[in-house]
Amino acid sequence: MSADLPLVLGIETSCDETGVGIVRGEELLVDAIASSVDEHARFGGVVPEVASRAHLEAMVPTLERACTQAGVRLADLDAISVTSGPGLAGALMVGVAAAKSLAVALGVPLYGVNHLASHVAVDIVEHGPLPEPTLALLVSGGHSSLLLVPDVTHDVQSLGSSIDDAAGEAFDKVARVLGLPFPGGPHIDRAAREGDSVAIDFPRGLTSGRDMERHRFDFSFSGLKTAVARWVEARERSGEPVPVGDVAASFQEAVVDVLTRKAVLACRENGVEHLQIGGGVAANSRLRAMAQERCDAAGISLRVPRPGLCTDNGAMVAALGAQMVLKGRAPSELSLPADSSMPVTAVQA
Repeated sequence: MSADLPLVLGIETSCDETGVGIVRGEELLVDAIASSVDEHARFGGVVPEVASRAHLEAMVPTLERACTQAGVRLADLDAISVTSGPGLAGALMVGVAAAKSLAVALGVPLYGVNHLASHVAVDIVEHGPLPEPTLALLVSGGHSSLLLVPDVTHDVQSLGSSIDDAAGEAFDKVARVLGLPFPGGPHIDRAAREGDSVAIDFPRGLTSGRDMERHRFDFSFSGLKTAVARWVEARERSGEPVPVGDVAASFQEAVVDVLTRKAVLACRENGVEHLQIGGGVAANSRLRAMAQERCDAAGISLRVPRPGLCTDNGAMVAALGAQMVLKGRAPSELSLPADSSMPVTAVQA
């Protein structure tokens, strides 16, 4: 190893962000991102083939930009880390192929890591070592998960997850109903600031009665999404204007209420005093505020990375890779696959 602390480059290509991060130990040196979100906006969602081609075009320039900004050479690296799953198969393949090529050319170990575990690990470069155990609430376009994390490098346990639409997916679909642009999360967050969060009583899925018995820590936002669509349709049929701010605020409040309520309950029932929130939806201002309120009331310590580290990025992959090196985990084989359905409990491929 070239220094006491490992210098690790991370590559993230699970969806529409080409991310390259460089971490030395627990210090983030650079987080370079090339986004193809504008290319997907006209379709109202991510198109896998478009994303894959965008990754191919962006990979080398983003790698060069990251090294330049960090002031390091590829030859200085001690390890390469890459998202090997879950995600879009074609997009993952671009990142995995690039990482394998770099590892072979540089003669350094390769770590194929889990996208979701990386969202947990990224908080290390923001707030220091992760308490063990930590309970993680991951909320993004494809996942809403509650995870018990005794050790982010090899021991992640699933307590619950989405059984239909993930939170981020619901934000995108409701935004479309309201005529707001893609991706929907930031636009709903913005519109909600002008609305009344208790104007409309939208449903909170899987939070009462038998549903809580069977799906205590699971999430369902499909019914909420449908309820919003029907409310808006009824309003339009009656010829009345749709109060976009009130709908956005009331919808957002329903999502955030469920997420934070179940996260705090999971902490209490598992005897965990630390909650971390990650994933793209963790950038939502109301989620951050309500989580802080409820954690303070329950005596739980809350950690949330800054918004720029909540969305998909290379820093999170580099952070997890660096932890793998620091804790002496064995590297992945060069035959590691791009696994689009990689389970959250599999931290490393």
